Amino acid sequence: MAFRSREMMKKIVKKIGGEQNLAPGVKDQLKKAMPDSRVVMGRAQRGLFAGRHIQFGNRVSEDGGNKSRRHWKPNVQEKRLFSYVLDRQVRVKVTTHALRCIDKAGGFDEYLLKTPYHKMDTEMGLYWKTKIEKMYEDLGEMEVVFFSPEDESNLEKQFGELKLEKKAARREIRRKMYGTTSKQDSINDEAEFAGPTEGAPKSEDDDEPLVANA
Repeated sequence: MAFRSREMMKKIVKKIGGEQNLAPGVKDQLKKAMPDSRVVMGRAQRGLFAGRHIQFGNRVSEDGGNKSRRHWKPNVQEKRLFSYVLDRQVRVKVTTHALRCIDKAGGFDEYLLKTPYHKMDTEMGLYWKTKIEKMYEDLGEMEVVFFSPEDESNLEKQFGELKLEKKAARREIRRKMYGTTSKQDSINDEAEFAGPTEGAPKSEDDDEPLVANA
């Protein structure tokens, strides 16, 4: 294995958390997928390019047929792709060809699982593929528990009570920081600022002038 391939292998294993987190046989497949002599541009290592890299060719003039060297860069877009296993969006640079491949596969996770290792020729692609496969393997080993309708209703009730407790705690914190914020207190405040109603007995405090921040 060439020096560049060994360094790429070390980075991927380090990001995953060590060889103990690799599924059986994944390490051998990663070694086979590492490019030895193929030249891959640097930014392709940080995205999903699906085999699209810089192409080189000639620019031919119309009159004399003179040739001059030129290159074509792939159409790279920065997208947020949703992963159901991670339950979040992954911000990654992808080519338009990779986006079509992801749509055809059925999603970000499905594309990584269906694409073989030898076609994942970038560092980020190999990293996400090994990580998703490991998480799917861990999910397969988990036990599935089914709740009865009574247990589900009790759980919903407990969650509702927990939300009410959180709201009450936040309301109490706001009351301590900014003063009374309850509905009844606000009604009392509005009644005090509005003054006595017409026909109501006038108190002794009504003649006293109002002083700000008294």
